[in-house]
Amino acid sequence: MKFGIMFANTGPFARPDGALELARTAEELGFESLWTVEHTVVPTGYASQYPYSDTGRMAGDERSEIPDPLVWLAFLAGVTTRLRLATGILILPQRNPVTLAKELATLDVLSTGRVELGIGVGWLREEFDALGVPFEERGARTDDFVAALRTLWAEGPDTYHGRFVDFEEANSYPKPVQDGGIPIVVGGHTTAAARRAGRIGDGFFPGVYQHGELEALLGAMRDAAVDAGRNADAIEITGGGALDHDGAARLADEGVDRLVIPPLSFNLEKLKSRLGAFSESVIAKLS
Repeated sequence: MKFGIMFANTGPFARPDGALELARTAEELGFESLWTVEHTVVPTGYASQYPYSDTGRMAGDERSEIPDPLVWLAFLAGVTTRLRLATGILILPQRNPVTLAKELATLDVLSTGRVELGIGVGWLREEFDALGVPFEERGARTDDFVAALRTLWAEGPDTYHGRFVDFEEANSYPKPVQDGGIPIVVGGHTTAAARRAGRIGDGFFPGVYQHGELEALLGAMRDAAVDAGRNADAIEITGGGALDHDGAARLADEGVDRLVIPPLSFNLEKLKSRLGAFSESVIAKLS
């Protein structure tokens, strides 16, 4: 089993000293990856319901710092050598996929092939409104954008004609250095997300962790993969919801390949000891 840290670009880790401390500590203690979150803007008093909290609100307030994930990961690419640099998630339908393909390929080259692109369709309608992106079309845009990214990462010149993206013999260099391009991990807690992961994902990051809910989503993902003529066992599963050995072992038994945990402390003085305890009790025994 592999282990990562999610919410990596939040709290004190949004600033240089905290980001460096988290990355260096994670690499030293045997974590495999860091996973960032994304919101370009968070409108004051948003009414959309955050799906991962009983309150319907994200942690913190609308002015909490959320650095751009790709810039934040690029900052850490130069001070790490092994950690995989992951978005968990990047809100794909809000991005220009042609520009994004270049940004991600550049980061993959400069990090010597350590990028993981976790994507989601988004939930914050007010943010879509601020960006001028139709909220109702976000699923279709996501599918189209994934295809466009993979076209631009293949050997060019690249041609793609989709519903939202259209280009003819476009040359986009550099290309990612990872064989097959940058892995795309589909995130989300819905059946639609599970099926999208089965159809087009290299990985799946379900947003639920209870046994019955997780089992149902993984089943939907596998069924969609089979329907698409793909090998469901080749789709890597990233999950959370466990902070001890027994919980991690249960998730491994259910098919989770990578467990991600929160940083465990926003106090930089306590960060290393708490992550160190997790490394000793869980990573050392289940890796």
